[in-house]
Amino acid sequence: MAGDETHAAVGAEILSGSESPYLQMAVDIARCHHERWDGSGYPSGLKGEEIPLTGRIMGLCDQYDALRSVRPYKPEFDEATTAQILLKGDDRTRPEHFDPEVLSAFRKSREQFADIYRDFAND
Repeated sequence: MAGDETHAAVGAEILSGSESPYLQMAVDIARCHHERWDGSGYPSGLKGEEIPLTGRIMGLCDQYDALRSVRPYKPEFDEATTAQILLKGDDRTRPEHFDPEVLSAFRKSREQFADIYRDFAND
């Protein structure tokens, strides 16, 4: 596993061991937010419903945030460009990376995603 791909497993390890259902859910989110519906993700290469629902949802949310935010390798993208990439794909992100039901929910709630992003972007 490449150095930049270890954070999912490390985060899950840090959060593990609690009996709290919230922290148990956080372990799934940390471990699985880079898994992809088509099995091409990491750290475990889980596919489809092998990925906990919380990880599938966070995977799309994490990708949305990454696209909307400035990164050292790219500028921030506006909402329309971000939605186009998630729904149609580009050279790094493809719709088949996401649970089709989660992607459908995103499609229906794009305005809410944009509102939430706008509300928290300056925090």
